[in-house]
Amino acid sequence: MNVESFNLDHRFVKAPYVRVADVKRLPHGDVLTKYDVRFCQPNREHLEMPAVHSIEHSFAEYARNHSANVVDFSPMGCQTGFYLILAGEPDVEGAIGLVSRTFRDILDAVCVPAANEVQCGWGANHSLTGAQEAVRRMLEREGEWGDVSQ
Repeated sequence: MNVESFNLDHRFVKAPYVRVADVKRLPHGDVLTKYDVRFCQPNREHLEMPAVHSIEHSFAEYARNHSANVVDFSPMGCQTGFYLILAGEPDVEGAIGLVSRTFRDILDAVCVPAANEVQCGWGANHSLTGAQEAVRRMLEREGEWGDVSQ
């Protein structure tokens, strides 16, 4: 299939993890690397949407304080994780460091960035507490993020 994650056998991964999901080499030589930042075990658990929404807002804002290479951070429709797109060659350790630093920023946050009706399409659908609990659980298992398979 054309979408890399559709070719991944989700029964044999072990969340949480951070892995390279795709590398695009653009016509003028630029490279984009997409990382699968998986919070939950596929088909067994998922994140609630207010937490997903708040992680997305918070990560998108705070990650850019740590790296100029952040292109995008988007939730997966299955609600088990996110895709992080960075400019540059694959660097899992660097991506893990960025994710870890950004998650710590989320733990320290007192509000969700842009969680209002002026800056967000559904400003009331947020949970800072839910986001912080999800990233706390991820950080507790940070040492396992490089191990993708069961």
